[in-house]
Amino acid sequence: MEQKKEMHSLWADIMTTLPDCKEGLGLNFTEKVDTSIVFLLREAADQLYNKENHKCLRTSQVILDYAWEKLNGGTWKDVDKEWRRVYSYGCLFKALGLCTDECSLREAVRACDMGLLMGSSILDNILVRIINIFKKYLAFGKRPAEVENRDCTTKKMKSESGPLLPVISKETAVPELYCPSLQHFRDNYLLPQKPVILNGVIDHWPCMKKWSLDYISEVAGCRTVPVEVGSRYTDEAWSQTLMTVDEFISDFIVDQQSSIGYLAQHQLFDQIPELKSDICIPDYCCLGEEDEEDITVNAWFGPVGTVSPLHHDPQQNFLAQVVGRKYIRLYSPNESENVYPHETSILHNTSQVDVENSDLERFPEFKKAVHQECILSPGQILFIPVKWWHYVRSLDVSFSVSFWWS
Repeated sequence: MEQKKEMHSLWADIMTTLPDCKEGLGLNFTEKVDTSIVFLLREAADQLYNKENHKCLRTSQVILDYAWEKLNGGTWKDVDKEWRRVYSYGCLFKALGLCTDECSLREAVRACDMGLLMGSSILDNILVRIINIFKKYLAFGKRPAEVENRDCTTKKMKSESGPLLPVISKETAVPELYCPSLQHFRDNYLLPQKPVILNGVIDHWPCMKKWSLDYISEVAGCRTVPVEVGSRYTDEAWSQTLMTVDEFISDFIVDQQSSIGYLAQHQLFDQIPELKSDICIPDYCCLGEEDEEDITVNAWFGPVGTVSPLHHDPQQNFLAQVVGRKYIRLYSPNESENVYPHETSILHNTSQVDVENSDLERFPEFKKAVHQECILSPGQILFIPVKWWHYVRSLDVSFSVSFWWS
């Protein structure tokens, strides 16, 4: 009886996010979308508004299977946005079709996340709003064991320690500044393209006090995200998979497996706005030519030992360290020949050299490459100029946020 009452309340909340009638769903598509699929979308809408959940679920799965083929039939950049919209609607109908009991809500959240990851925004980002409703009802049903597991998670994070710290010499250390003015940063570092560590810039960000494994699990634990499996993306065994944030924390942070998992995502903050509200765009980005909405914000969350091989990016980069520490080594673009970039077009921005275990017989010129280095600690931002080569290794469980801007 109690569960029926909860599900009735859940549906009342869901209906407040949906248009009053099925015509308000906006199921209009160009001729690029097969008429048979448009028919199925409208049929799913009929079933949804007639409260025929099981039929809606079956119809949505047919839509998703067909749209998935369209999304994966070629390169991602060539996927038409119309088919991404179709996929999002399919995920919406599937998620709502699953709302028959509490056990299905986690699968419903996953369906919404798949729409956010692979689809296109629909109905004023309704998938995010639907997820927030689901999470509220999932929180009501949380089992005591889950709370106990989170307590263990927190203890493990606090006691986890990384390897011995690298020794940084004065000659190679990246310079540090405390809250420089915009003009000083522009004239002395941005224009001459020199790396620098900025202190005191992000002390006021809410994430500096709030972010922990406990908090991340509470805010995003049930959310499905892409995870990179492997210590570095150049390894043959490196792969990508989808899992919930709680599964990622359990498998790769708390009970670290033989392989290393890294949650590296460009869409995480759009997918989970609660985390986005805990960070800010650094003021120094205003010195660029782009509007704030054009700045790419990336999340980097992983265990001890995760490595980003020596590589360079096509934009200026502010790397903000929130949790844990990272060892970072940098080489200027002038050293490109000495760091042996891969010759393939896909990895042309990545060095063949394993920086901390370099094979000088294969790469003899690497010993001539002049570098700078640092240990980036919580509360610090590292400015990495465009095209500067950088190698990153996590010394602790680490959560960083990077801002790419031009």
